[in-house]
Amino acid sequence: MPAAPADATSDAADAAGPSGAEPSATEPRATGPSTTESPATEPSADRAARLRTAVRETVGGLPAAFWWLWTATLINRLGGFVVTFLSLYLTIDRGYSAAYAGLVAALFGLGGAIAALLGGVLADRVGRRPTLLGAQVLTALATVALGFADGQLVIATVVFLVGLSNNAARPAISAIVADVVPAADRVRAFSLNYWAVNIGFAASAAVAGLLAVHGYLLLFLADAATTLLCAGVVFARVPETRPAAVAPAGAGAGAAAPPVGLGRVFRDRRFMALVGLTFLLALVVQQGSTTLAVTMGRAGLSTTQYGLVVSVNGLLIVLLQIPVTRLLQGRDRGPLLLVAGLLTGWGFGLTTLAGSSALAYAGTVVIWTVGEIVQAPTCNGMVAELAPADARGRYQGVYSLAWSAASFLGPAVGGLLLEHPGHGTLWYVCAVLGMVAGGGYLVLGRRVDAARRLAA
Repeated sequence: MPAAPADATSDAADAAGPSGAEPSATEPRATGPSTTESPATEPSADRAARLRTAVRETVGGLPAAFWWLWTATLINRLGGFVVTFLSLYLTIDRGYSAAYAGLVAALFGLGGAIAALLGGVLADRVGRRPTLLGAQVLTALATVALGFADGQLVIATVVFLVGLSNNAARPAISAIVADVVPAADRVRAFSLNYWAVNIGFAASAAVAGLLAVHGYLLLFLADAATTLLCAGVVFARVPETRPAAVAPAGAGAGAAAPPVGLGRVFRDRRFMALVGLTFLLALVVQQGSTTLAVTMGRAGLSTTQYGLVVSVNGLLIVLLQIPVTRLLQGRDRGPLLLVAGLLTGWGFGLTTLAGSSALAYAGTVVIWTVGEIVQAPTCNGMVAELAPADARGRYQGVYSLAWSAASFLGPAVGGLLLEHPGHGTLWYVCAVLGMVAGGGYLVLGRRVDAARRLAA
């Protein structure tokens, strides 16, 4: 903990000596140079001590496997250009309609939804490491193929394959974090991992907007290269972390534990409530990489301006994720998630007032980013808490399904709302969904926290 500031009364007592009496005027006084630090140096020393303590409490005590996974994630996200700029690529570079761009983004989400379940099962049965490596290699190959794809049907098919391979890695990554990090440190670890994701996102969004001016193929190739580099780090440094199966009580010494099927996961009511509420909020968040780009383009803003506006999201997470997590640590999760839902929903809702001002769009991004900062590590920690050790891959896969299903439906629904009722309706719907999700989170969070206190 940070060192407490020195107490003024204790300083006075020290000056008075052991008896507490002030020295007499006739007593000799020390004449050499004083060894006491001047008041001007004390605050800076105290700040340095507090900073060292904060850094130690933030990044200290986590295992090496986590940090290698963190490094691999950062490398991968530094080149994560394609998903962010897919809608702009299809509508501006290729000249397709916003409805087609929404359909293609939906196919990406459909592939991700299938992969969420498949990746979770593979992470529990085959292992975290082979699942992660296979998904990353396939993602790199599919991304290169997308850069050379031509024709609506071919592009749509390859995007589906990119979504399938890309999202298969997520359950394995989250399961590794839950495997190697103690329960007390998991929210901090998920926060740090989310921080790495957004360091990469902030950098890639800003750089990709500039690179896209010279052609989108460069973005596809760079994305594939960083994905392969990420796979290389995992292969060299991240071990297999899948827990050994524990036999049930009363079973023989050689008996194996019965496998946890997906049916058991779907019957976990509290967990599925969390998944459902997250799905609602994810529908809103998906608009940031799909319909927001189209809306800004129609308002006359350039690809570079969109890249810079969206990079505000990653930049704020880089700056605020760690201090906000420290500030909110130990607080009840229900109220935190209520605030997260309201900020996310209304942050997107205010987009309807942004007009053609890039600064106004950036202001809305600031609001919903704060909601994202609170929601992501809080919910990930709750998933790890609710999941049995031998089913972490499946639980993380089903939780990832909420985001994948939203990336499937969100762009399609958002594109239709943007094309027909208009952008005002789309952003008002986002505000309503944020309020509904926030209210549900409040009730669920209180119940989960109450159950945890009873079990303690």
